[in-house]
Amino acid sequence: MPIKSRQKTAKAKLQPNMGIVKIAGIQMASGPHVSANLSEAERLIEIAATQGAKLIALPENFAIMGLKDTDKVKVREKEGTGQIQRFLAKMAKKHQVWLIGGSVPMECDDADKVRTSCLVYDPSGKLAGRYDKIHLFNLDLGNEHYHENDTIEPGDKVVVLDTPVGRIGLSICYDLRFPELYRAMGDVDLIVIPAAFTDTTGKAHWETLVRARAIENQCYVLAPAQGGYHLSGRETHGNSMIVDPWGVVLDRLPRGSGVVISGMNPAYQESLRKSLPALQHRTLKKC
Repeated sequence: MPIKSRQKTAKAKLQPNMGIVKIAGIQMASGPHVSANLSEAERLIEIAATQGAKLIALPENFAIMGLKDTDKVKVREKEGTGQIQRFLAKMAKKHQVWLIGGSVPMECDDADKVRTSCLVYDPSGKLAGRYDKIHLFNLDLGNEHYHENDTIEPGDKVVVLDTPVGRIGLSICYDLRFPELYRAMGDVDLIVIPAAFTDTTGKAHWETLVRARAIENQCYVLAPAQGGYHLSGRETHGNSMIVDPWGVVLDRLPRGSGVVISGMNPAYQESLRKSLPALQHRTLKKC
């Protein structure tokens, strides 16, 4: 399936003289009950907003980590309606923030599957962007077996948003392993990578890959994650992070529910890109 490009614009792009903007990531250990997960997300969003965050991102599967993979199909929503989407719109408007719902199970043509969709809401509570996860996780390692393609229909569009917080590229979890996706975004100020990495793969690769995406794209990376034990028996790695364009981890949370928060400094990012103009030195732009 060819990957298409989709870009939406919302207000003005972040400028180097705008000053530092706070961004935050939420870490959770979600369970099978949507209402309980939304209550926990609400508590953590309020903490982040109280600390001054203007953009807040939730992890992948924040609303449901079911006992079975098929549980998410039962609560999938049509765009514009549903409990999870109403919650995201309400929280964005209440706290006057850009709110990124790491992933929401959305309807697709196949009645037995979902689209895993990253939904972005502006401070008025309006849906400003949607990215459907392109790369689907498949793992058979020891006693761990994951086959997302059994219950998820992949997306095929690269999504970038221009917002007052900056130019944002959207991705989800397993996408992290495919640097060509991020190159297809062009120059961005921030990459968001909501995730639910397994503890096994997370220990081996999570931090290395997150920091690499920041370094090679000379941008900030916000990576909110699931982190802990789930009722299904699954263990997720956590280690939610905010990383700067030099690859420095600005904040992290190893395990459990909580918030990571830090500032995006556009002047600093601009100075790095001028000092080391690696993005301008690319020669293999198309293969």
